[in-house]
Amino acid sequence: MNNENKRRNFLKQCGLTAVPLMIPGIGMSALPFETGAKNQPTNNPTAVNFIFDGLSLDPKQYLEKLTTISNIHPIEPDFYGNGGATKALEEEFARLTGKEKAIYLPTGTMANQLAIKLLNGTNTKAMVPENSHVFRDEADAAQSVHGKRLIPVGNGQSTFSLEDLKTKISYLEHEEVFKSGLGTVVIENPVRRADGRIVPIEAIKEIASYCKQQGYKMHLDGARLHIAAAYTGVSIAEYAAQFDTVYISLYKYLNASGGAILCGDAAVIDQVSHQVKILGGTVFQSWNQTAMALHYLKGIEERWQQVIKSTQSLITELNTIDGVNISSLDKGTNIYDLRLREDINLKDLAMYLYNEHNIWLGRANDQGIVKFTVNESLLTRNLNDIVNAWKKGVKSVRKEG
Repeated sequence: MNNENKRRNFLKQCGLTAVPLMIPGIGMSALPFETGAKNQPTNNPTAVNFIFDGLSLDPKQYLEKLTTISNIHPIEPDFYGNGGATKALEEEFARLTGKEKAIYLPTGTMANQLAIKLLNGTNTKAMVPENSHVFRDEADAAQSVHGKRLIPVGNGQSTFSLEDLKTKISYLEHEEVFKSGLGTVVIENPVRRADGRIVPIEAIKEIASYCKQQGYKMHLDGARLHIAAAYTGVSIAEYAAQFDTVYISLYKYLNASGGAILCGDAAVIDQVSHQVKILGGTVFQSWNQTAMALHYLKGIEERWQQVIKSTQSLITELNTIDGVNISSLDKGTNIYDLRLREDINLKDLAMYLYNEHNIWLGRANDQGIVKFTVNESLLTRNLNDIVNAWKKGVKSVRKEG
């Protein structure tokens, strides 16, 4: 493969060319690499990626990791979700969240939608953040599959306040003639479409208290809840205590190839497996996902504290490079804003970092900002090596004059 073809192939993989938007709601800056591509660097096999929440293991790495896990403690298979690694993971999540039970589901969308369906009962309406995955990215499943109507709250905001919620409820009560009933209020935390910003626990508790008084159930889309906990110091259990059900992803940062966990009271969770079967989501075995997630769940709090500490040191050093500026976000977590001065060519820098150091960098948005996302891959490389790679890269691609 010649250099020009290599360059085009990489740019296509990392979203730096005009490729179709394949992942709704994520944006061009987060289009993933195909890490198993032929032109993947071999001199630095462990990638440091500033694009995803997790390690983004390629198939070879995934299989090697599963083998390592099984060599330490043989992985026990499940059968249709019963027993084995899947049962062990469910029990661990029930413990972490302080809920009676937890259950594996194949996708987060199914977890969110079934939680809303079961919590709502005969009520047809559910309040959801307008900026949420539930409202924008789940293909109107609530309406088309489950007969539930999603009411968006907090238009134009990362989330909604108690006053926003009360105002919307009041409007429905006074303006709708035929009452169909509000059953559930949904919160997403952290908020993906708001660059991972958190919803303050005080705001969550205020809404939860009101909902309890009014008899509304509450569901938490906590796909990235461990990241929120790491950056706020609020435990998973404290977050979960405000909600009737909680969904947590297995692949965002727990590095499984897919899957989700839904936690809640036994009365709700015991109904889920039948609903999954109805929807065709029951799988013969899920141990290849749950064993991986269970492995990375152990020690996650300590590792993310290391990530936060390493990030602070890294950003301090990178900001000393002339023309590089990385800033944190208000209520932010692991996503930062990276701005490069005009004399630094972003495409060329991304190419250099990838080819020479296996460091992944996304592209800029319409405002010229690169969403600089940190994760556990920072812990796989010496920080001085990362900083020196950036210094060499900026120097090599800086425009003259």
